[in-house]
Amino acid sequence: MILTPVTENLPAAHATVRRMWETTGADVYDMDADLHDEVLAATSHLPHLLAYALVNCLLDLDTPVNVFDFAAGGFRDFTRIASSNPAMWRDISMANRTALLAVCDRFEHTLAALRGAIEAGDDAAVEAGFGRAKAARDEFLRRRAAP
Repeated sequence: MILTPVTENLPAAHATVRRMWETTGADVYDMDADLHDEVLAATSHLPHLLAYALVNCLLDLDTPVNVFDFAAGGFRDFTRIASSNPAMWRDISMANRTALLAVCDRFEHTLAALRGAIEAGDDAAVEAGFGRAKAARDEFLRRRAAP
């Protein structure tokens, strides 16, 4: 649980809210509101945007078959969140547009670098990029599983 206290909050009220969440078993973090927006844009809002974009991209492919008929677990797992409420995610995207646009720019740069490595036939760079991401995700899962 992330709390974003501001100077107008009474310290006692903040402490009460913190204790309430801790009582439920939540890990509670205090965070600056702008940092919260950046973190959530990167870890929640961008993944939703990517899932919606991927599904739309595949809808627009000009193929003689329905590509969705051949989609398997990876597609299902990656696009699960594209089944989220579009109106809610529209509102979230518009409310946090500054942070979301910044992380979109960063993602586009990262994707362009990977695309460039594939285009150049630089298999070592592609594998290094994949390996770096795998290690980070494995560490994320390891930390999540730790008691």
